[in-house]
Amino acid sequence: MKTAIFRPSRGPIKRFFLILSCLSLGFLTACANVIPPCTAKISPPSTEFRNTKWELVRWNLAPNARGEVRARQIPQGDNSNPIQIIFDANGERVSGSTGCNRFTARITEDARGFTLDQIATTKMACTPQRMELENDFLYELNDYRSIVRNGDQLLMIGADRQVLSFMQKSSSPK
Repeated sequence: MKTAIFRPSRGPIKRFFLILSCLSLGFLTACANVIPPCTAKISPPSTEFRNTKWELVRWNLAPNARGEVRARQIPQGDNSNPIQIIFDANGERVSGSTGCNRFTARITEDARGFTLDQIATTKMACTPQRMELENDFLYELNDYRSIVRNGDQLLMIGADRQVLSFMQKSSSPK
């Protein structure tokens, strides 16, 4: 008497794992601009930023319900005035442009590297869209959770999981 052994077909299972692998690879590729590389310094001291200038080049919004990361549009500002952060030479203050107004803030060292407080801005009027971007930028600047530096790239990661990506620009003498 022969016993029949049921063996499921392996074709659908292999296809399932292939599709799952492709989706995982696609998800990781989509996050590549958000996840800092292993060589990056997380929460570096403010002394590493003395006398440096940074320009906002990408703004990733928090992932949506499906886990998709979207980028926020960043206009170059009125009169080609980009969003910038400039660290002073003695490591006590930052200043810069929101693309419409100028701002300044005090640097305070703490356990996560440093924080920015006492943020003050000029009060010029801009387009409503530009004012919304400025308000959101100042909020992120005041409420970020960690800073990551990888050479000439600086990431500010907010409590709301938004990521502001800056590139270092050469500082012109004043």
